[in-house]
Amino acid sequence: MKNEKEIRISKFMSLILRHHPEKIGIALDEHGWADVSKLVEGIAKKYPFDMKMLEKIVREDEKQRYAFNADHTKIRASQGHSIPVDVELKECEPPEYLFHGTGEKYLASIRKQGLLPQGRLYVHLSPDTDTAYRVGVRHGRPAILVVKAKEMQEQGHVFYLSANGVWLTASVPVEYLVFPEEQ
Repeated sequence: MKNEKEIRISKFMSLILRHHPEKIGIALDEHGWADVSKLVEGIAKKYPFDMKMLEKIVREDEKQRYAFNADHTKIRASQGHSIPVDVELKECEPPEYLFHGTGEKYLASIRKQGLLPQGRLYVHLSPDTDTAYRVGVRHGRPAILVVKAKEMQEQGHVFYLSANGVWLTASVPVEYLVFPEEQ
């Protein structure tokens, strides 16, 4: 279990590696990789931080948000970027159904627009209802949507599976969603 300091640093690291590397004066390459020594140096200007703590955060992250390259000289977020990077996702055939956890307060908008990436590069989908519930509860009273993923793929939509098991797609049109009251 992480302590409060590690949680705060992990969230800051997520902000850096997914959205704003410039906040600590670093850059990501076209595949989202950052130089580990520069990341450590940049975070250490704001928090007590070193390589040992970085490795601990990466190793113990419940969502496995981060990945090192083979020699631990580079690091990147596995997905969730709002900046254009290619994290070298492989196109995958999805299961028949995937799930999306959200807050009930967003259902009216989703009924009109479907699922949109909302500032990220992709819509994030879960492989099971338990994971979707944990995501949804972060947004207030949770609602779980069923996504007809196999049907979407058969109609030409592309799916990717990130290194940490999150399914990604550009958007989910309304016709491929099953809302809670329909389940």
